[in-house]
Amino acid sequence: MERSTLKQILESLETFRIEKTSSTNDTEKYCQAICAFSNDMPDSKKPGYLILGVNEDGTPSGIKANDKLLKDLSGLRTDGNILPFPAMTVEHIPTEKGDIIVITVQPAPDPPVRYKGRCYIRIGPRKAIATQAEEDLLAERRQYSNRTFDMQPCREARLEDINIELFINHYLPKAIDADTLREDTRDVTEQMSSLRLYDRTYGCPTNAAVILFGKNPQFFFPGSYIQHVQFDGDSNADDVVNQNVFSGNLCTMLPKLDAFVETAVIQKRPSPVSVLQEEIIANYPQWAIRELLMNAVMHRDYRGNTPTKFYQYSDRLEIVNPGGLYGNARPENFPRVNDYRNPVIAEALKVLGFVNKFNRGIDRVQRELQNNGNGAARFTVDDITVFSVNVPAPDRVNDIVKRFKGENFGRLDFSEKTVNILKKSAEGWFSQSQLLEGIGITSQTHNVRNHLRPLIEEGLIVKSDTRTNRQFYYTISDKGIAYLAYLSRKNLLTAYLGE
Repeated sequence: MERSTLKQILESLETFRIEKTSSTNDTEKYCQAICAFSNDMPDSKKPGYLILGVNEDGTPSGIKANDKLLKDLSGLRTDGNILPFPAMTVEHIPTEKGDIIVITVQPAPDPPVRYKGRCYIRIGPRKAIATQAEEDLLAERRQYSNRTFDMQPCREARLEDINIELFINHYLPKAIDADTLREDTRDVTEQMSSLRLYDRTYGCPTNAAVILFGKNPQFFFPGSYIQHVQFDGDSNADDVVNQNVFSGNLCTMLPKLDAFVETAVIQKRPSPVSVLQEEIIANYPQWAIRELLMNAVMHRDYRGNTPTKFYQYSDRLEIVNPGGLYGNARPENFPRVNDYRNPVIAEALKVLGFVNKFNRGIDRVQRELQNNGNGAARFTVDDITVFSVNVPAPDRVNDIVKRFKGENFGRLDFSEKTVNILKKSAEGWFSQSQLLEGIGITSQTHNVRNHLRPLIEEGLIVKSDTRTNRQFYYTISDKGIAYLAYLSRKNLLTAYLGE
């Protein structure tokens, strides 16, 4: 923001586009303001400004900003409390009399936006909760041309195709604040419309409503189910031990899938620690597998006939969902950057408690898998049509470690960046630039020479036999897995990964 623009804003009174505050710890107030600016009740189509660190007269209050404060403020966008996600930026402006933080919020293309189930708007300088009539006005402004697939009307469906009881009794009380819901006298189509689940122009449910609450969603979207197959070996050529199909709407399907993972996929057994003590160990950490499955359901492409595949082998689990990386997510920035193919479905999974935080699960998945002895999950992100993840069984990692038991890993002395590259390579196949840029360094020749080449020369990273898109790709070798296990035993891996 230019200083002249900031000066003009600070000198003006609070309006429907400007709110000033001297505090730096009132998260509730900030979120309500962001929600209200996103809704842009006057339809100005101009951004709103939340100014932190200033008094009512616009003079700096003398606060001192730090990295944690700025990160926390930026995190308000994706913590799942403001839905759909607001478009906002956080800017730090130092002055002689104290720091000023400017949060710029753009009008939402698909209002109404809610914070913890309540729709906030600004009426002049005052913040308020929107009435039913005001919510209806906001809903009419949606930009149909920018709608994602799950927001689009399912023109073949009718209200009779939706399990209304499930929506009213199970979903609505979790999506909308209780006080607001008690005062809501609108009919069910208007309530669904305010949550982007009903299209009033075409008089039909949206695709998201059918997938979430439909009586028979597979009639409209044949591939909207999960196929589980367990093989008696490490390939599809082996005999099938067990197979299951999870179908129906997500609201009823996902609890069944959750219970199946806990009882049929996760195998727990006691392991002696001492004469009088034992601990329970599992083949896979339950939360990590559940998170990967929920991500597959949330991010998959529902337009085709291909199901989400959940395959169980003797040495690994594989989850494959239709649709590659979407929007701003690219192979070179995954998983640091994420985007949402199905924002309404993602919002519903958050409301229903199937996901807790957006865009923060992959790091915890990798940590839990490492702690359980499975090694890192490997993601295939270069495919345009599918996205897959491979989770190794712990026995495979143990077998690898035993095979390299006599290797003298103590002679190796790598830099922190080199070890981070090795850990990144454990997540899948990456090009040279993706490996380096994935840990925050450039792909210049000296970085390749100093940090990547030593891993290749020691056989800790292997190169693909052929090129894809004129590039060779790299991944961790079995020797590399054994070396990471060695570092873990030496208590060095924790320091390198900052965990």
